[in-house]
Amino acid sequence: MCMLFGTAKFNQDNHLEIGGVDTTELVKEYGSPLFVYDVAHIRQMARGFKQTFEEMKLKNKVIYASKAFSCLAIYDLLKEESLSCDVVSGGELFTALKGGFPASEIEFHGNNKTAVELREAVAAGIGTIIIDNFYEIELLSSILHEAGKKQKVLFRVSPGIEAETHEYILTGQEDSKFGFDVASGQAEQALQMLLNDDAFEVAGVHCHIGSQIFDTTGFSLAADKMIELLAAWTEAYQFEAKILNVGGGFGIRYTSSNDPLPPAEFVKIIAAKIQEHWKKISYPLPEIQIEPGRSIVAEAGTTLYTVGSQKEIPGIRNYVSVDGGMGDNIRPALYEAEYDAHLANRAGDNPEKIRLVGKYCESGDILIRNIEMPRLVPGDLVALTSTGAYGYSMASNYNRNLKPAVVFVEDGAATLVVRRETYEDLIALDVPIK
Repeated sequence: MCMLFGTAKFNQDNHLEIGGVDTTELVKEYGSPLFVYDVAHIRQMARGFKQTFEEMKLKNKVIYASKAFSCLAIYDLLKEESLSCDVVSGGELFTALKGGFPASEIEFHGNNKTAVELREAVAAGIGTIIIDNFYEIELLSSILHEAGKKQKVLFRVSPGIEAETHEYILTGQEDSKFGFDVASGQAEQALQMLLNDDAFEVAGVHCHIGSQIFDTTGFSLAADKMIELLAAWTEAYQFEAKILNVGGGFGIRYTSSNDPLPPAEFVKIIAAKIQEHWKKISYPLPEIQIEPGRSIVAEAGTTLYTVGSQKEIPGIRNYVSVDGGMGDNIRPALYEAEYDAHLANRAGDNPEKIRLVGKYCESGDILIRNIEMPRLVPGDLVALTSTGAYGYSMASNYNRNLKPAVVFVEDGAATLVVRRETYEDLIALDVPIK
């Protein structure tokens, strides 16, 4: 049986209900495919991270990673829950600012921030820029001196720690496009350059070892390495970090085979490890920052699809097609991500093994390779769970299909936060040659 998350349940009509709203009614009003976000579950996950820090009486900042899911409405929710946010592009920065998010609570990541993006960030008064490479040091320095401004920065360190995750989302090892490598001496060289430039307020260091991580060992090893570095840099350069940002990447449940720790437990283990080893440092414990994205919104998101055609190949398999696919969820095709699904509109029997596929003109457009579901018929609704992260944010118009709408549900009410694209939207940027 597929898992239910947050407020999701089946009502007396055997319809999937989320946030007190019947999903069949949502599809009638907004169409499908449709992204549905359980706002109460987002709040619960966000509070789980913050409350543990508060209970441990540690100075902290929980920073939502916008790349997981970004729209105007999510920033209102983040403000309500007293979270900060990070962005990784000019577009995410623009959206956060348009959403009324305070610039001082935004940090800017990325391995190739453009001059235009950096100027926009500086002009907006962004709180923190995470320096990722030597080119960026020179570029940002030039922009700041030209503007006559000083910028708070962290610099990203690759600590040489590998986590147990897919190679596409592994980021903390030496061979990575992100950050300053420790083993080669690049991280120390970057610190020297930043400290010697009065355009920078070097507030601390940042590291991130990967995504969808379930074991805390990697985080503990990374914390040990960062504290070891800070101890050496305190002695060599009298550098006192005010911030230690240990990134995000906390795993979530996509299928029953995943068994992540609750947010509170992740925070408790990581913070305790930092506290334990901080005795090597001669100055007070800095603010501990984390950057959860997926772990806040993934399980809160469900994608609703309508069943269409089927193809039965005797002795091989039954293909069941839905009205979405790799255009609204590229993760299964990109790195073989696994999902679970429910029949959302009725009680079902006669379970059978199927392959759930999309409508895109690609053989690799497979949402779930093998799943047992009740016998499906055209018009049935299928609910794919844990799609709140990297579904809509990675959506495309491949095959000139339209991007779905997004709805927030809470306390029995539904709010449209991203409307479904129209065909006119699809050609809005096209320039006729006649």
